[in-house]
Amino acid sequence: MNDWITALGGRYLSDERVTFDTPEPARQAMEHTVITPLVHLGVLDVSGPGADKFLQGQASAQVDLANGSFAPLTCFCSAKGRMLANAQLLRIDAERYRLILHRDLLAPLRDHLKKFAPFYKSELAIRDDLVLLGLIGKEAQALAKVRFDVAPPAVWHQSGDEKVQLLAHPGPQHRLLACLPLEQAEAIATRLNEQSAAVGNAVWCLQDIQAGLAWLTPAHRDALLPQMINWEALGGVSFKKGCYTGQEVVARAHFRGQVKKRLARAQLEGSRLPELGASVVDANGKASGEVVAAELDAYGQAEILAVLTTREDIGPLSVDGQAAKLLKLPYPIERLDPEQLAQASA
Repeated sequence: MNDWITALGGRYLSDERVTFDTPEPARQAMEHTVITPLVHLGVLDVSGPGADKFLQGQASAQVDLANGSFAPLTCFCSAKGRMLANAQLLRIDAERYRLILHRDLLAPLRDHLKKFAPFYKSELAIRDDLVLLGLIGKEAQALAKVRFDVAPPAVWHQSGDEKVQLLAHPGPQHRLLACLPLEQAEAIATRLNEQSAAVGNAVWCLQDIQAGLAWLTPAHRDALLPQMINWEALGGVSFKKGCYTGQEVVARAHFRGQVKKRLARAQLEGSRLPELGASVVDANGKASGEVVAAELDAYGQAEILAVLTTREDIGPLSVDGQAAKLLKLPYPIERLDPEQLAQASA
């Protein structure tokens, strides 16, 4: 199934991590153009005549904004407002929507949603026959335009057709995510590799960290409000739509200012990568938060995203004995309505 990755010279370190022998991969992405198999992400399709109404009652996004051009962020919550998964929502055709999320949450989210799907004549399918491929760097947009014959979209938008979709994600370099059929993966990746270096997906994950973008994993499933990963600051929550599961709790936390933890970005003084869920502690050894993502940067130092207390007097922090220096996020911590994002790009 993944012969196309080995054909490129890649090898699996785990089910969700691929590496290549390309030297200094993070620096390659900074200075040149790279491609990477996004094996840590997966695809869940929701289809049927009532798919739009079904998703409208479950997702934090205003589903009709997903119109084949704008592809909003969204999340799915428990009745207590805790996230079960976060995702990007695409519309493929009149009766088919596509969710891109962490691969290890595909089955749990499908099993959660399928309890309600029959009432809306909808079906859910994990798409193992599709591949996600990332392009990063200076020539990513030009390369995608030539190889896919599709104009690259704006950030959080999609272009393409029912078979191949291109998505643009934020980050320090241009980033495009291509969703394509498995049978086309080897041929397309090989052609892309002629003008770009193949690198492991840790590089994509690092750029997510630098973009302040956290994808939920099983380590934090059903534990965090959307606001705790700044999801409303990224346009991932509509406060103008009607009810959805968990909406009352999410809205109350927003309007009453009850969010006591927030996503923060930091660099560690060391090269040891902490485990997901590792404690971020203050000078007294008291836990002030926990790690939700961690990767090595181009200089061999660990960068992390962590959910931290919003207390102003937090003081010096460390993770596993490595001092943590807080870094600036590339967006303000304030509500960004997806309706505004869709209208601005219309």
